[in-house]
Amino acid sequence: MVVYDGQGIFSAPRVWWTLRTMGFARVFVLDGGLKTWLAEGRPVEAATPQPPATTLPPRFEPGLVRSLDEVRVLIGDAATQLVDARAGGRFRAEVPEPRAGLRSGHMPGALNVPWQPLVNSDGTLKSADELRAAFEAAGVDLGKPIVTTCGSGVSAALLSLALARLGREDVPVYDGSWTEWGGRSDTPVATGA
Repeated sequence: MVVYDGQGIFSAPRVWWTLRTMGFARVFVLDGGLKTWLAEGRPVEAATPQPPATTLPPRFEPGLVRSLDEVRVLIGDAATQLVDARAGGRFRAEVPEPRAGLRSGHMPGALNVPWQPLVNSDGTLKSADELRAAFEAAGVDLGKPIVTTCGSGVSAALLSLALARLGREDVPVYDGSWTEWGGRSDTPVATGA
């Protein structure tokens, strides 16, 4: 399966991740999405495709997703890195959360790799060297286990896709992300860098 966005790369990685968690291993994201496809003069059609019927039984891949309880255990565990895709101001609690009722800040010990700088102005994902440099500059050890998170689970999947480009196909997403974590009174919150 090939998934794509209308405007570069943003939500297609979430579809890629979701399908992979359901056991569909051969899922790909069209780099740059429909925008790049059209800019390159590639063919398009308006007719609704009529693919032949087939059976694709889902098979949950628990290694690609983390729950609230699993992330609670990771807080303070130096073996696994939590990497947050939100913009730095939200991560550091310098700006309020856009969703009402959510506290500002981040999970204690999390690292911040904002998703926006990982995407080129034409909507394509940065090169492997540029991605590696961005993660390393944020203090991410690419050899250690990583769990990605963000505001709602969408841009966390983009981080997981970027890490897959670096050979890390094993990076799970904390699906509840900050919407779940920041909306609870029983989860610890850190502010600042």
